[in-house]
Amino acid sequence: MVDTRPFLPVSSHAGSDPTGPSENRRKPMKLQLSILFVLLTVGFFAALLTSNNGSDNGFVKENEHGSLASPSSEKQLRPVSRGPAVGVSEKSNRLFAKDNENQLAYPWNNSMLSWQRTAFHFQPEKNWMNDPNGPLFYKGWYHFFYQYNPHAAVWGDIVWGHAVSKDLIHWLHLPLAMVADQWYDKNGVWTGSATILPDGKVVMLYTGSTTENVQVQNLAYPADHSDPLLINWVKYSGNPVLVPPPGILDKDFRDPTTAWLTSEGKWRITIGSKINKTGIALVYDTKDFINYELLDGILHAVPGTGMWECVDFFPVSKTEENGLDTSVNGPSVKHVVKASLDDDRHDYYSIGTYHEKNGTWIPDEPKIDVGIGLRYDYGIYYAAKTFYDQNKNRRVLWGWIGESDSEAADMQKGWASVQSIPRTILFDKKTGTHLLQWPVEEIESLRLKSYEFNQVKVQAGSVVPLDVGPATQLDIIAEFEIDNEALEKTTGSNVTFSCSSSGGTVERGALGPLGLLVLADDSLSEQTPVYFYIAKGSDGKLKTFFCNDQSRSSVASDVNKQIYGNLVPVLEGEKLSLRVLVDHSIVESFAQGGRTVITSRVYPTKAIYGAAKLFLFNNATEASVSASLRIWQMNSAFIRPYPNDKESQ
Repeated sequence: MVDTRPFLPVSSHAGSDPTGPSENRRKPMKLQLSILFVLLTVGFFAALLTSNNGSDNGFVKENEHGSLASPSSEKQLRPVSRGPAVGVSEKSNRLFAKDNENQLAYPWNNSMLSWQRTAFHFQPEKNWMNDPNGPLFYKGWYHFFYQYNPHAAVWGDIVWGHAVSKDLIHWLHLPLAMVADQWYDKNGVWTGSATILPDGKVVMLYTGSTTENVQVQNLAYPADHSDPLLINWVKYSGNPVLVPPPGILDKDFRDPTTAWLTSEGKWRITIGSKINKTGIALVYDTKDFINYELLDGILHAVPGTGMWECVDFFPVSKTEENGLDTSVNGPSVKHVVKASLDDDRHDYYSIGTYHEKNGTWIPDEPKIDVGIGLRYDYGIYYAAKTFYDQNKNRRVLWGWIGESDSEAADMQKGWASVQSIPRTILFDKKTGTHLLQWPVEEIESLRLKSYEFNQVKVQAGSVVPLDVGPATQLDIIAEFEIDNEALEKTTGSNVTFSCSSSGGTVERGALGPLGLLVLADDSLSEQTPVYFYIAKGSDGKLKTFFCNDQSRSSVASDVNKQIYGNLVPVLEGEKLSLRVLVDHSIVESFAQGGRTVITSRVYPTKAIYGAAKLFLFNNATEASVSASLRIWQMNSAFIRPYPNDKESQ
């Protein structure tokens, strides 16, 4: 039965008129322009799907030559914008085309496209996925909800997908958790967060896009709290519980956070928004998740950062090696504010001090404030969300990893996007400025045969093959020691270095680049370097950069070939260290214990299956390097539908 009293305490308004008080409700308005836009959008998607051979999953047949019989193999690609017109960030990949120019599609065949599907990263069986939503641990199961288009491999028609796991690695797909069936979420059941109440019950707040494209906040809860799978969800009859406040535009009010308790016993949430070009996080208090009070101030604001999406707010311990419940506060705690910037589609975070009394947060280092400083990940990674895992006393981070090939190729293969391997997240006590991200320990259960290489000498300008068999599914841990004499003798320079503008691994310096070539073929015509570059300034100080070069990752023309990376702090006495997870078309790389992380999507045409190889390389001009590695072949995770006879329980 539906639990009609899921909250503490129950509001006296729970059974009242669903339009409710004017400050918390807004009735739909029939604006002709909005209706016309919706009709045009529906017509566009219908035409798009019809052109895709009438298939609901985007697959097409091969012709007699083995290439895909699709318009994309014969015509120019025409990048299409998806999302901004209805009030969310850009969801289509348009980066590979300069100035949105048209490009010829690469003639992908089924063998190439089949290889791209990952083996141990979470993804639906087919179609489009984006933001992680409402992750939690409940009655022995990890729950993962996500933005999902059940109709196509492009963004649109967004509902909530749902999967469960016992270990965050092997997943079972469940029926859709919430669909767009009410006026307040008819144009999309968008991102939201879960809160577990003291009695163990769950509430979910999420953003809905109304029939008039107004962003409102809605409440949902499990139909049966005794069901560990949380299959059925009920939307509160009085939705929406929040509408944009005065001064906030209708399309600038989204993505409520997990709630935390104040010392007064109230629940507090924050919601992303903007005023002109200043990104802000609004703060609300509530006693029942139905009625809300908007605080006079804001949690934080940073001029010039634009719309803040998917805001996250959570505590980290300055002293302990474990995660903290979202409500924890005190002198041994720092707080993290993270925002996904609509303008550039990157996730930025900063560490600072939270003042509960007035609901504000101040960064420890204003120079690396939210949106202008540190990022979770310097590659493809967006809309990240954490949750406190009370099962293992850790905070776990999820992040959406989009595609960087063409939309046409995604439609051919029938799916788009994956989720990152869940990461634990801790305060870096050594730097005091960074967070440490690391793959959850459960990923190690997939390790198979291992290979060890100790003190491998890699001379300047050389490449060393590593015989580990097919290099498509790997877990790599490596350390590098640079020749001390070269470090001391190298002359400093005033020239500044940047991974993105450096020219990649072909540009040689005295002390780098050096690292690994993953997903490379024997001839190195395709390769993805994951590497360090050390720059010595005129003052003699060393700066270390961690980079990922996609410029030669594929011979295909319709894929993104950016160079990613950033500075990584390397403290006195530390060796250069990295961990790389290779899983077909995704490469997740962690430097210095997770201080700097880079995620890439890679689409080789030759370095696939048994032809994918792994190499050490050192393209420095002066320094030799000694490398020690341990490498595991990785098994595939079981990600499949939940048995049908269980779905009705």
